[in-house]
Formats: sequence, C-alpha cells, structure tokens
Amino acid sequence: MHRSRALSAALGTVCATALVLPITTQPAAAIPPNIPSAATATSRLATLTVAAESHSSTYDRDLFPHWITVSGSCNTREEVLKRDGTSVVTDSSCAAVSGSWYSPYDGATWTAASDVDIDHMVPLAEAWASGAWAWTTARRQTYANDLGGPELWAVTDNVNQSKGDKDPAEWQPSRTAERCRYARAWIQVKYFYALTVDSAEKSALTTMLGTC
Repeated sequence: MHRSRALSAALGTVCATALVLPITTQPAAAIPPNIPSAATATSRLATLTVAAESHSSTYDRDLFPHWITVSGSCNTREEVLKRDGTSVVTDSSCAAVSGSWYSPYDGATWTAASDVDIDHMVPLAEAWASGAWAWTTARRQTYANDLGGPELWAVTDNVNQSKGDKDPAEWQPSRTAERCRYARAWIQVKYFYALTVDSAEKSALTTMLGTC
C-alpha cells in the first residue's frame, strides 16, 4: 500500500507538470521561398549596379499583367493566400472562405482574406524605374506573378498601402525584428532580376543587414 501511494503521488506530479506546459495557439508565419542568408545577401548587394532611377514618368501598373491564372481557377493572389495562410479553405472558384494569415511586417493575424493584400516585395513601380522599363511584357508578367522567390507576401492591407511604391530608404516594416529578412528578400529580388539600386536604397539595405 505504501509503495502504491508513492507511485500514485509520482504520477500525479507528472500529470500536473504536463498540464502547465505552454500551448502555442498562434500559427507560425508562412514565409515565401528562397530568401538568402545575411552573408549571401550582403555579397549579392555588392554586385548590384548603383544607378539613379529612371523612366518613372512612363510607369503604368497595367504594364505588369497580374493576377494571372496559375492553376485551375486559382490566380496568383489566391495561390499566395493558400501558400502563406494557415488552415485555408477555398470555394469552387478558389476564393479563400476561411483560414488565418500572419503579416510579418506588423505582426498582425487576420482571419478574413479581405484584410490581406499581396505585396510585391520590390514594388512594380520601383522595378520599372530600376530597369523593368526595358523588359518585354512577358517578363514583366513573370515578375508580377513570381511564386518561386520572395517577391510576393501576404500582409495587412493598410500596411501594404502605406508602403506603396517606396524603397527601403523610404519605408521599412514597423517590426524592427523583420527588417533583416525584409532586406535579404529585397536584395534577392533585385539580384535575381538584375535590377539596379540607387545610393540611398543601398545605404538603407546595408543598415538593415546590420541588424541580422
């Protein structure tokens, strides 16, 4: 009996300990693919051509066709919502009817797809002024719908609108902890598409990499 009571007490202690273990309820953020390390981003930034922006006056958003149909009835926006959301359910037209989305720029979580914008890491107008003005329409379409790199991000809609067409010298995520990854992703997009950076932009990116 004495041994049995001791065993029961030990089991009770184990159960009590198990009950107070923390439970994580917030879903982890889904992050776009192919973001380089800080070291790789630093080396790639050094290879980018530094030049003043040009052709800004001729920019037109329609020169970058989006959102295109990617698979079945799903367009690029809908694919990003599925890729970067948690427990996303879509209807027959591929519209997200439930799920949750964590916005890394500001740390907010949303349960309505209408509260989420798909941000182009390097905005279309910024890409245009950094060299995309010379591209074919087909290449601009590829750029605007690129799911293979860190170009498209599901973020809070008004945060995306606040960012607008600004580069890192003009706008950075309010979450300082996100600025390292933001700089690495920005550099990767510019590197992959052989776009230029201006001097203020390069300085801001260098400072952001310093937080990594």
